[in-house]
Amino acid sequence: MDKKFRVQQWTMLLITMFCYLFFYTGRHNFGWAAKGMAADLHIPYTTIGWISFSMLLGYSIGQLINGNLADRLSARLMVSVGAYLSILTNITISFSNSAVMIMLLWALNGYFQSMAWAPGAKLINNWWSEKERGKAFGFYTMAAGLSSVVTYLLSIILLQQGYEWRMLFRLPVLLLLISATAFLIIARDKPSVKTDSSASLAPSITWVERYRMVLKNKKFMVTSLGFGFESMARYGLIFWVPVHYLGNNWKDNPGNLWVTFLLPVGMAAGALTFGMLSDSLFKKDRIKAIAFGMLVSAVIAILIYISPAHNLWLGGGLMLLAGFFVYGPQACFWPLSPDLLGSNLTGTGIGFMNMIGYLFAAFGEPLLGYAIDVTGSSNSIFIVIAVLCLLSCLSVWTVRSMKG
Repeated sequence: MDKKFRVQQWTMLLITMFCYLFFYTGRHNFGWAAKGMAADLHIPYTTIGWISFSMLLGYSIGQLINGNLADRLSARLMVSVGAYLSILTNITISFSNSAVMIMLLWALNGYFQSMAWAPGAKLINNWWSEKERGKAFGFYTMAAGLSSVVTYLLSIILLQQGYEWRMLFRLPVLLLLISATAFLIIARDKPSVKTDSSASLAPSITWVERYRMVLKNKKFMVTSLGFGFESMARYGLIFWVPVHYLGNNWKDNPGNLWVTFLLPVGMAAGALTFGMLSDSLFKKDRIKAIAFGMLVSAVIAILIYISPAHNLWLGGGLMLLAGFFVYGPQACFWPLSPDLLGSNLTGTGIGFMNMIGYLFAAFGEPLLGYAIDVTGSSNSIFIVIAVLCLLSCLSVWTVRSMKG
């Protein structure tokens, strides 16, 4: 392989990772703001769950639209515009006092945030061949995991410094402004020389036909179902774990905050590890890798439920493992889009799969909020998460027995 092209490959992957590294500062900040928002606006956690639902629904709809657009438009421009609009929406939310207004703005933010993942994946697929696709998507998914790490870290620091919940929507997104601008300047949609990973469909293929081709692939549809349950479990952890630990009188026990920090650390490590293992240990059998990860995740969720809350060392270790195994399989889901559909439908496929994932996650948020309100304990979320992980495992495993 030409050395110059190799450098360009890594440059495109790294700048896309750098941009996405700060995308969650405009999305995963909500879980940390939820407790202060609920108290300040005098709203129950069920309402908080519906606000979170609105963003996930907006993100889900956006994935369906923007994934298809990524196969036709400039990924570089889509990612950058989405970032700028998300920053503006976050700052506007920080000045809002109405739960309804916040819900509407948060739904818009979900759509703007959806302009990044599938287009970024399309760009990476254009630069990396099938031979190294698992590795490339593993790095990309790791950046998303590290984005949670960055957001959690910044949120913890701001809360410990006494900042109110509104500042969580103003300060962290400034880093996204920097990374998105760098991406806009450096990124290129595809190599100047055509490669096996940058082919394009004939002009006669319409956007409707792209969707039809995805919907006709039964294996991909069942895989997307499994991804839906995985996403419900993942967001159940990302959003409600901070609420769970903030409720344990965290100012008297600041160690609780750092237990939650280990969750995204495990996610980042799991993404990179599973991406590489799917190419090596599992010999590109990504279904087997996903099923293994989700089965272990279910066991870990049950262990968290029965473990003593005051044991921070045990809690921290379990949070690290939970993040590793519930998020790691995502690195194996993404390559299944080009694997099952072909490179020409990468954006549409990833957008559709992510749409299913976030649609499921959206309905999971108010459900989990309701479970906390009814049981009076945030610990109940871990039983629900264990069930979701098992459903994901069973769903993807059925793909192995499907024909075609």
